[in-house]
Amino acid sequence: MSNRGLEGVVVADTELSKIYGEEGRLVYRGYEIEDLAENATFEEVCYLLLYGELPNSAQLTDFRRQLESERTVPGAVLDLLRLLPRDTHPMAALRTAASALAGFDPDARDMTEEANFRKAIRLTAQMPTLTAAWGRIRNGQEPIAPRDGLGHAANFLYMLTGETPDELRARTMDVAFTLHAEHGMNASTFAARVTVATLADMHSGLTSAIGTLKGPLHGGANERVMHMLLEIGEPDRAEAWVRDALARGERIMGFGHRVYRALDPRAPILRSLAMQLAAQGGDTRWLDIASRIESVMREEMDRRGKKIYPNVDFYSASVYYTLGIPTDMFTNVFAMARTPGWTAHMIEQLRDNRLIRPKANYVGPLDKKVQPIEKRG
Repeated sequence: MSNRGLEGVVVADTELSKIYGEEGRLVYRGYEIEDLAENATFEEVCYLLLYGELPNSAQLTDFRRQLESERTVPGAVLDLLRLLPRDTHPMAALRTAASALAGFDPDARDMTEEANFRKAIRLTAQMPTLTAAWGRIRNGQEPIAPRDGLGHAANFLYMLTGETPDELRARTMDVAFTLHAEHGMNASTFAARVTVATLADMHSGLTSAIGTLKGPLHGGANERVMHMLLEIGEPDRAEAWVRDALARGERIMGFGHRVYRALDPRAPILRSLAMQLAAQGGDTRWLDIASRIESVMREEMDRRGKKIYPNVDFYSASVYYTLGIPTDMFTNVFAMARTPGWTAHMIEQLRDNRLIRPKANYVGPLDKKVQPIEKRG
């Protein structure tokens, strides 16, 4: 008897996060996600995930300095991005560039915990630089260098758009990063841990995680949510669109979750941010469409006796779109945010490592004999 998708199988002990699926709670190292989103910056959350405690003022200042000093990526890696076809998906570009960074990292082959912490900080700092660089290179523009004095989230938006974001936009990006920084033994985190469990290097683990996150059943879902909102186009079309899609047996993107059986706790935080951005910009169309979809889905699920709630992807899509992030780069935002979680998991895996080697239940034929090639049909 197999557990399809390893559902219900515990593969590791972790101190990093806990998901209470029935209650709709998410905890990072003992802190509720709502508390962190409201009262901590993404840099503080990175420090928490890596070192186990929130930093004091001096530790945070030093940590921010380290991140700032590691943002620049080698020119040869940018040259590699310039060689890619312009229609390369941003996650494929990020995967390729992240792997290439190993060739230029002075700690790449050093698997001591001290070196792994340095690489964790370096990779967290470099992922936004790579993503923003590809966003410009593919449009025939030169990458914008990181700017000291800007926070992690604000610096990403600056490198991508060339404009320094205002306080609301910077804070929105910062909170979105925090909400995506860690989420238990999801597919990409598991891929990273499986990779480093072989004693492969951290860049290999990160590359595995990025490749896994790229899929639409994992990180790519928020991109599909925005495609849905764009296809609907106007709030008045939302109800008929959703009911027709459900009648055809189609899945409405942004609803339901593999773990949560209650409302994803990250969704209302993102909805609040979407409301603030819409109010500031005076354009509530995407929020209005999303609200109509949510209302129709609630009615339909009540009628069918089911409970399916919005997940983190549902409102992150309109938030990212309003911030000026291209739709096909939404999953890259996820990857940038998740890098401290992935690297913290890799460090945790290596502290008490055992090669991850599950069994498979063979269900194929037996007792077959090799026939001479001239007798094979």
